[in-house]
Amino acid sequence: MSQELIDFEKLQAHANELKQQWNDPQKPFHYLVYDGFFRPEAAERILEAYPDVTTGNWDGTTYINQKNKFALTKFGAEYPLLQQVFDEFNGEKFLHMVEDITGIPELLGDDELFGGGLHQSVTGAFLDVHVDFNYHQTTKYHRRMNAIVYMNKDWKDEYNGHLELWDMKNKKQLENVAPVFNRCVIFETNEVSFHGHPKPLAAPGGITRKSLAVYYYTKTRPANEIAGEHNTVYVNTEGTGGLFKNLKSGLKAAVERIKK
Repeated sequence: MSQELIDFEKLQAHANELKQQWNDPQKPFHYLVYDGFFRPEAAERILEAYPDVTTGNWDGTTYINQKNKFALTKFGAEYPLLQQVFDEFNGEKFLHMVEDITGIPELLGDDELFGGGLHQSVTGAFLDVHVDFNYHQTTKYHRRMNAIVYMNKDWKDEYNGHLELWDMKNKKQLENVAPVFNRCVIFETNEVSFHGHPKPLAAPGGITRKSLAVYYYTKTRPANEIAGEHNTVYVNTEGTGGLFKNLKSGLKAAVERIKK
């Protein structure tokens, strides 16, 4: 059996801190940020195996609210390491740990990786702030959670590409998460979990924004969270007041503790 890629021991060691992040009562929706998701050696191997955006069967479909983003969901025999990554993401061991941290029971992975998979964005790419589609296209299960791991070494702020989390009721940006190497962000999917990276990517030519994304589902969800089926719903945050001023030191401190 291949050695595990996710650092499960480290994840378990920081479970209580992650629960505290997730259950912060000041947040309009639950989320957490966690560095060092893959074992260090495994993270290097995954980055090395990451296909160039010009090779393979990348889906580069462009939408009005999304540009220059490519996705790959089928890996086959050519990329066994990448297939192992998503097998672990969808495996019972990780699902049970995430259930414990978030308190959401009976989570289901998605072998189709519908909307998820390996993502790569090139210069000029953006993704407007939005809430996600809320039902799986084929199973019709309820979408409950996103897990994203960024794979970008030496990322600079001037490249943009930060994940913005928004409280749209109060027109306030909650977080501006840099997509740095081996950083995991997990957040619930509901009608108020607004997120995106709306500022066009300004990385120099040849530098892409790399991430792995997995979405999780349940067969049912609390009645007060159920909404009619909808696709991705975008909002315009340009010029919105109350921008994030890095006042939330609690998240930053929690991430720094987990790094140690």
